[in-house]
Amino acid sequence: MHKTDFGLIGLGVMGKSISLNIADNNFSISVYNRTEANEEHVVSEFINENLDYKNLYGYTDIFEFVNSIQRPRKILLMIKAGNAIDVVIEQLLPFLDKNDIIIDGGNSLYTDTIRRSRCLTFKNIYFVGCGISGGEEGARKGPSIMPGGNNKAYKLIAPILEKIAAKDKNNIPCCAHIGTGGAGHFVKMVHNGIEYAEMQLLSEIYALLRTGHNNEEIASILSDWNSRNETSYLLEITINILRKKEKNDYIIDLILDKALSKGTGSWSSKVALDLGTPSTMISSAVFARYISTFKEKRVQYSKSIKKKNNSKRIKYKSLERAYGFARIINHHQGFELIQKASKDYNWNINLSEVARIWTNGCIVRSKLIEQSIEILNKNSNYFEDQNIFKSLISSEKDLVTILQYGLASRVSLDAFSTAYNYWVSMTTEKSSANIIQAQRDYFGAHTYQRNDTDNSIFFHTNW
Repeated sequence: MHKTDFGLIGLGVMGKSISLNIADNNFSISVYNRTEANEEHVVSEFINENLDYKNLYGYTDIFEFVNSIQRPRKILLMIKAGNAIDVVIEQLLPFLDKNDIIIDGGNSLYTDTIRRSRCLTFKNIYFVGCGISGGEEGARKGPSIMPGGNNKAYKLIAPILEKIAAKDKNNIPCCAHIGTGGAGHFVKMVHNGIEYAEMQLLSEIYALLRTGHNNEEIASILSDWNSRNETSYLLEITINILRKKEKNDYIIDLILDKALSKGTGSWSSKVALDLGTPSTMISSAVFARYISTFKEKRVQYSKSIKKKNNSKRIKYKSLERAYGFARIINHHQGFELIQKASKDYNWNINLSEVARIWTNGCIVRSKLIEQSIEILNKNSNYFEDQNIFKSLISSEKDLVTILQYGLASRVSLDAFSTAYNYWVSMTTEKSSANIIQAQRDYFGAHTYQRNDTDNSIFFHTNW
């Protein structure tokens, strides 16, 4: 019996695309999908649709599927995160052997990945938490891949993962071992958090510009930006979205203004709180989506509000510079979150290498990310780079201009205002936190440090 190079479970959109990507790269692959109600024909249909592939084999029996893969088996799970992962692992275990490898390619919470890795280590099975970004197109043509877990396991799966991954400008795979434990899924989670804030910034720019411009005009303004320093995949697709028509209507004008989410943004916010790292832009983007879902209430309350008409014209150059400013803050916060987790969990994540992996195949790929490779290679964060810091200083006034315009136009700018507040707070020598600490000591005797003595000494006042 022929033994395949690789196995994949879960023939959803991403699973199908990655399967064909693997097959295209001359690896033989076994695929399996559960056979519950309405899913009996998924495997046969997929195989029949791709009969030209002689290295693609389909299975509906899990024992036959596992037995078809050469040892040590490498099995990629492309199924929904959560309990389903644990269920499939339990189904696989009776048929696996020592040193077989299970790879979770979904958006699993990194703490679940740590737990699963520990449990499977006791059974002599490797577990790799692998972040995969790029959507359907990326999965098919080359995604950005972020594997975490045992380095020995990575070396065994690297020939396949690095082959199917996107390539950077030097033709190096956008795939590398991120770190042990849940490092891969953590980095993917933060990637998605940065993505949330990037999307929110663009939606706020759209909200500002649509008060005096049509979709085509907005697209032209953004196209001009995309030809310069703010080039990015998300900016590019936003331009395409604004120009897409259905007969005589722009599709964007037909889409209900309720933004949904799958959880990775809120996970990033929660983890930032747990680790004590201010990822305020990600949180602002998450809450903006939550607010958008209250459509009925928004419609109701808006009827009592008088619309504002701003007679001033928006300054396009200031808006572009404010956008660049906010994007730097967003990326700075995201990488700070990764760095904090890396220290706390002893993952030794290379931030510059993470930036390199994100230069192609993933959703946050951009010119800024390409520049970040060198920035994070020479510095521990963006603020330590003198050119970045000077650019933030020089464009602060542009962000203020845009915030003032937004206030005058009654346009909510959650992400832009959050970027500004973070910047001001981080560059202010004396904050107002002394009042907070005094209040804490007043009602709870929590003590405080003084600025006229050794900071290691704590005081309490009988207020």
